Amino acid sequence: MRPLIRRILIASLLASQAACAKTPPAVQEGDVIFQTSRSAQSLAIQLATGSRYSHMGIVLFRAGKPYVFEASATARYTPLQAWIDRGEGQHYVLKRLRTATTSLTPAAIKKLYAAARTFEGRPYDLTFEWSDQRVYCSELAWKMYDRALDLKIGELQHLRDFNLSAPAVQQKLLERYHGRIPLDEQVISPVAMYDSPLLTTVAQQ
Repeated sequence: MRPLIRRILIASLLASQAACAKTPPAVQEGDVIFQTSRSAQSLAIQLATGSRYSHMGIVLFRAGKPYVFEASATARYTPLQAWIDRGEGQHYVLKRLRTATTSLTPAAIKKLYAAARTFEGRPYDLTFEWSDQRVYCSELAWKMYDRALDLKIGELQHLRDFNLSAPAVQQKLLERYHGRIPLDEQVISPVAMYDSPLLTTVAQQ
């Protein structure tokens, strides 16, 4: 094959790959983003809650770049694309307040940042307690919106309200609670926030 023709073919292939590549969503500060985690507890969360989505966070910007403020090993900022790449199949659903144009004013965004600062660095809560000493992903997002803007995104439930019968769920319950399951513990699940009428879907892949 002649060198010129080969270069043209390679260039065409690269252009085609670039066109097919997944691109980050156009996000706004305060957006709520969901994914299927690859963590060890993801399956148990999916089975217990009846939802595909097992992890979530809130989009905030740092130095002009989008990050996801999430509860993972700790409550922390993760670059948006790195967060997307970490999820199963790079699939995500991006949601936004229906009233974002009026509710998410610069002053409101500052309050979300202030709420994030109160949680940053807190360890992940493996036992899903409703205290601020440790936090899990949906608890973090729910409390940030509640405390910053007095918006309750998603209905609170109790641990007993979930489907705890699946073997994968039972195994995690045994690991975490050793037979002493706090069935009356107040919790918020990713799917409860996902289904909230306060949010609307703006992007997904």
